[in-house]
Amino acid sequence: MIVMKSSATEEQVDHVIDRIRSVGATAHPSRGEEVTVIGAIGDREHVARLGLEGAPGVDKVVPILKPYKLASTQLRGGERSVFDIGGAKIGGEHFALIAGPCTVESREQVLDTADVCLSAGASMFRGGAYKPRTSPYSFQGLGEAGLRLLGEAKDRTGLPIVTELMDVRDLEPVLEVADVIQVGARNMQNYTLLTELGRAGRPVLLKRGLSSTLEELLMAAEYVLKEGNEHVLLCERGIRTFETAYRFTLDLMAVPVLKEMTHLPVVVDPSHAAGRRDLVEPLSLAAAAVGADGIIVETHPDPEQAVCDGPQALVASEFAAYAAKVEQAAMLAGKLPLRESAPAVA
Repeated sequence: MIVMKSSATEEQVDHVIDRIRSVGATAHPSRGEEVTVIGAIGDREHVARLGLEGAPGVDKVVPILKPYKLASTQLRGGERSVFDIGGAKIGGEHFALIAGPCTVESREQVLDTADVCLSAGASMFRGGAYKPRTSPYSFQGLGEAGLRLLGEAKDRTGLPIVTELMDVRDLEPVLEVADVIQVGARNMQNYTLLTELGRAGRPVLLKRGLSSTLEELLMAAEYVLKEGNEHVLLCERGIRTFETAYRFTLDLMAVPVLKEMTHLPVVVDPSHAAGRRDLVEPLSLAAAAVGADGIIVETHPDPEQAVCDGPQALVASEFAAYAAKVEQAAMLAGKLPLRESAPAVA
């Protein structure tokens, strides 16, 4: 990590970047308000021979000891990453509420839910067009027809769209609609998919694997980051433990620990962890209070009739009251009100 002086010129920054590239390494500049930090990623021996200590405009050279170089807090000197996604902000003092149905079922269902999310102050709208299911006989999603309905909801509300990608062959149609591409827990270590998403440049919401460590999560994020895509949101969605009283164990300790390990925003998914509607609100409040940068949650106009994961979906008519409680918990943790982080709607 090369830390430039606050007085460094663009020419001096470009000179360092050229030197890094000359040894076959990759330069990842991060321009802050005060200083520019440049990550040099490549062969350790080649990078060590750069001899940038004392070069014009260079303040200091600091080795990044963690295996996750670009995700490490060292890269930004402790500064948190803040992303603007379609006008919605997340990270730092900004809290994002990402909400919508588990899966796209119909035009009426999608648009009605999007209206509810918008009026409650949600930051982004989520919905699945492609669904990873444990059983091959379960509903697999509407595919491109579902994407078109998500696009209609986006046009109607102005909310950025979060939707899952399972197969790189579906990348192009997903890119036409999605503002954030979700990678599910089962695909966290699909490194080919992660690499392609890094090259695509679209923000990625990366869910932690069912039995993955935090370091493994960050190494998966590194696959996206190393391709030049800096916009990765990490998501804790519950891990598999010995407990059988509920679906997964929501690891809320992961939130503050990840904040120590990485500069990337951390989101929590209480819906998939709980699998039960009555547990979603308390888990959401706990996640907001412990410092999460956002929550991704499921809501549906009529959960009892939902095609997928109805038992864990919040009832849409009760969503505004839920959002208000989550907002209060997030503000207690130092976050701004939802409306100050949500996209402006004409």
